[in-house]
Amino acid sequence: MRHHPWIVYLTAYLGVRVHRARTAPTRGASAVEWVIITAIIAGVALGLATLIKTLVENQQAQIEQSFGGGGGNGGDNAP
Repeated sequence: MRHHPWIVYLTAYLGVRVHRARTAPTRGASAVEWVIITAIIAGVALGLATLIKTLVENQQAQIEQSFGGGGGNGGDNAP
């Protein structure tokens, strides 16, 4: 079975990149550090998003209460 030239090229390219990553002592540590830093940043961002969402929902509930449960009748002008 013949492979497309791009598949052969990508396989060779990835093989070289993997070999370099495995043989370079500081590259691996550097990659692990980046993964850890990225995970920490993602965790903080998720935590902040959750906190902001909770604060907004609480504020929305307070506003709805001050208007007597939201008021409106779905845009109808009928009583």
